[in-house]
Amino acid sequence: MTRKSALSRALSVAFVACGLMTGAVQASETLNKIQQTGKIRVAYRESSMPFSYLAGPGKPIGFSVDMTQDVINAVKTKVGKPNLEVEWVAVTTQNRIPLLRNGTIDFECGSTVNNSARAKEVDFGVNFFYTGTRLLVKKASGVKNYADLKGKSVGSTTGAVNYQVLRKYSMDNGLDINFLLAKDHVDGFLQLESDRTTAFVLDDILLFSLKAGAKNPNDFEVVGDTLQVEPYACMVRKGDTEMKQILDGVIVGMMNSGEFERRYDRWFMKAVPPNNLSLAVPMSQELKANLKEHSDKPAR
Repeated sequence: MTRKSALSRALSVAFVACGLMTGAVQASETLNKIQQTGKIRVAYRESSMPFSYLAGPGKPIGFSVDMTQDVINAVKTKVGKPNLEVEWVAVTTQNRIPLLRNGTIDFECGSTVNNSARAKEVDFGVNFFYTGTRLLVKKASGVKNYADLKGKSVGSTTGAVNYQVLRKYSMDNGLDINFLLAKDHVDGFLQLESDRTTAFVLDDILLFSLKAGAKNPNDFEVVGDTLQVEPYACMVRKGDTEMKQILDGVIVGMMNSGEFERRYDRWFMKAVPPNNLSLAVPMSQELKANLKEHSDKPAR
């Protein structure tokens, strides 16, 4: 080996070691910040029933909110601060990833689809729900599937993957659908309710929750073939291995103990606040399988 090649190899090893050290620092950055400041900042959604939504001003509740609280408790134990201050931060479909990446929030459990595009920006925990893209329509519209939307206006939420899924389907099948994007799920439903759109495309579980919360639920129905099945998962910053370990430890622990199924029954099969509505959505086969597999793989 020449002196030049030996030096080049030594520098390469040094750069790799430096990269590994940098990764280790990044991985512990969130917990270090929490420990030093005595505060953890967590996300919630305002209208993603039954995962994360408001039961009153400043009162987030839901399946994912309960999970968030469990992770908070695990972090308290990890950093040795039982009186850790907790700040709840409202996020939207559009800003949840930027707020996580810039440190405004420390992790997010809501109704976020785990896909390969997002996995380039964040790390996901174990998948805790599986959903698919479908349509919410008024029964009187006569719409039963995607072909019925040819030339019509369809709403979706800004930042939701469902818009991209249906947009591609529309282009592939010559449907010429006109899309109207809303700032959040509630606004999208209002567009449908006021006939500004013919349908609202979103994850089917969220459509069922919007239907259940409508003034006249029987006026609406969820229709259409499932275009693709996608998992929900909690998010941590990219390379934040310690936070992911805590997150996965909480979720896998619930799955192994049976607590996950008990909570699923509470939030998806029974009446929930604030209006004592029941979604009556049984656990999917994909989710039943993941109670044992503990996969964090993205949809695609």
